Amino acid sequence: MLEKIPVIGRVAKKVWKKIKGGSPFTTSEKYWEDRYKRGGNSGLGSYNDLAVFKASIINAFVDKNQLSTIIEFGCGDGNQLKYFNFKSYTGYDVSSTAIAICRELHKGDSSKQFKPIGAYEGEQASLTLSLDVIYHLIEEEIFAAYMEKLFNASEKFVIVYSSNADEHPNNGMHPHVKHRKFTQWVEENAPQFKLIEHIPNKYPYQGNTATFSYADFYIFQKQK
Repeated sequence: MLEKIPVIGRVAKKVWKKIKGGSPFTTSEKYWEDRYKRGGNSGLGSYNDLAVFKASIINAFVDKNQLSTIIEFGCGDGNQLKYFNFKSYTGYDVSSTAIAICRELHKGDSSKQFKPIGAYEGEQASLTLSLDVIYHLIEEEIFAAYMEKLFNASEKFVIVYSSNADEHPNNGMHPHVKHRKFTQWVEENAPQFKLIEHIPNKYPYQGNTATFSYADFYIFQKQK
């Protein structure tokens, strides 16, 4: 199928091959740990044009609001982070293998820390990030616990990059993907945060996740 799509190129094909295969899906945590262990990566959304697009939005927002502390829940393999301009960053992930990869990739940079999600102890930052994570949280209890951390850890802003609909043409195609209208959770469980901006994707989903994404930006601000 990929060979029939000329715009992908050899780099994207290589990335795609890394995320194929693996053991049958059992849990979200096991899926990602196994994926990184076998040499897989965070997916096409953290590379090439999509990574550049995400960084352009987030870097501009951080600069405009003069935000100095960032926490990301779901840092993955750390490739996306190479495009960001942050003064102080802490990345958490469910995969210990991913944390090891991040530490090696960004070693020597004292402005960046990487920790397993089990090590989170209520730290806060001016901005918290969730990028291409929510629609990979299959279990209801995992989704709820993740969202609580994401919003409780924010002192001022939360940026979510995700799909936002329970019904989606991609639902059911992959066992590690479950789309949700996550903004409903925010309205019901974190009403102190208001959606202040929705930024549509520069590369909207058109049936091909190798070159497009079904995620948009949703920016929330904590009300005083």
